[in-house]
Amino acid sequence: MTSRFGARCLFCFCNTILCLILALFIFWLIFLPKEPEFTVSNASLTQFSFYNNTLYYNLALNITIQNPNKRVGIYYRHIQVIANYRKERFSMVNLTSPPFYQGHKNTTFLHDVLVEGQELVEFGEHELSQFNSETAAGVYNIDVKLALWVRAKYGKFKTADYGSSKIDCKLKVPLSFSETPATGFNTTKCGNVYVLTNP
Repeated sequence: MTSRFGARCLFCFCNTILCLILALFIFWLIFLPKEPEFTVSNASLTQFSFYNNTLYYNLALNITIQNPNKRVGIYYRHIQVIANYRKERFSMVNLTSPPFYQGHKNTTFLHDVLVEGQELVEFGEHELSQFNSETAAGVYNIDVKLALWVRAKYGKFKTADYGSSKIDCKLKVPLSFSETPATGFNTTKCGNVYVLTNP
């Protein structure tokens, strides 16, 4: 009697698991979630100098966010901009814009995201040599990361907040001595997007 009861419990458990897997698969087929696409459409660097172990910087970014989904909306709860040079973090900015919702097949523009100030950094000989070379060329390799806290909307169902997703934008930014956008900057697509798939 006990073995039959155990077999029935195991059968019910396996059926439940299979039904859950099937339901998730059908849900995925219906919504086919795609990651949003991030692009830095323009960047203006009016200061990037290094004196007495201090980096002085003034970087303005225009960022485009595209939601390619037909049935999935995205709530952007918080966005943080982290700037690195030669693996040294020199700035972290919390965007002050209020949370916003991005609907299906929608494009959102973040204009004049400002990263400015000064920061103590430690450059070794190699990093300092690279900095001097890029200063001579007038173009700097700056790694901008976006940390996102988002929520997805599938139909009428909203997910809980996703953890910090990281977007990596590897930029080549020419130094400009005016406030107008640098003409030599090339639009750059960002990678390493983990927004809808890895909560």
